Amino acid sequence: MSSLLTNSTAMTALQTLRSVSSQLSTTQTRISTGQRVSTASDNAAYWSIATSMRADNAALSAVSDSLGLSAATVDTEYTALTTVIGDKDSGLTKLQSLLVEAKTAGIDRSKIQADVTQIQQQMKATANAATFNGINWLSTTATTPTTFSLVSSYSRVGGTPTIGSITVTTANYSLYTSAQGGILDTAGSTAPSIDTMSISALTDSAADQTTLDGYIAQVTVGINSVASAAANLGAVKNRLSTNTDFVKSLMDSVDRGIGQLVDADMNQESTRLSALQVQQQLGVQALSIANNSSQSILSLFR
Repeated sequence: MSSLLTNSTAMTALQTLRSVSSQLSTTQTRISTGQRVSTASDNAAYWSIATSMRADNAALSAVSDSLGLSAATVDTEYTALTTVIGDKDSGLTKLQSLLVEAKTAGIDRSKIQADVTQIQQQMKATANAATFNGINWLSTTATTPTTFSLVSSYSRVGGTPTIGSITVTTANYSLYTSAQGGILDTAGSTAPSIDTMSISALTDSAADQTTLDGYIAQVTVGINSVASAAANLGAVKNRLSTNTDFVKSLMDSVDRGIGQLVDADMNQESTRLSALQVQQQLGVQALSIANNSSQSILSLFR
């Protein structure tokens, strides 16, 4: 039956065209965003998981930045410690050799003291300069925190986040303190501190030779203590480097996981786009044909 009021063929063609247009819009959105799940309405579960993972990745990025800052701080302190240890021409190593030289009978110890004083001042200046971002572990004051926490990791199980850190105890690295309790400014049981010892007034007497032995022993202990502090910082430095590499790898893994959940397969979407464009064109043509069918009714009244 030909009906003027109800064109079922056009209605069917219109429904098909609407469906194709909707699918085409979805495909075009996926191509433009690169994601098959860009909003919660696309897939609520996947969108929620991806959002949480992106938040975790942002936290990991902050951890990576913090690790870089911590590594720079540790490197600054480590460099200063190795400078204080020195070599045959500087630092504690040179100081020890000067004290051994001072045991030579008849030597002018006041001239040796001139070198000793320069080394003492240089070591203190080195410790004072070992500051990064306002932090100095080698030359501390009463307001310097006793410990520092270096953020090293981030993890989340369920809804519970966990922040990992490396704890650094300031006293293990302090060369000078406001209370003269550091490695180099603490007096020994039989000798003054390395920072204040003076040999200019010593002579060749047996008592003064014994005093020099005490000074040499004090400096030897200082070398061992500073070397131990440097070794500990070296271990912390290695741990920070390892954690930095791990965090970067973990961020890449999380990115890949998010991609698996929400990224669009562009090969598939390209194929789908071509097919839907053809279907849309055919749908428009079918609707045009269906609409024109009502024109045949006019021929009945001519």
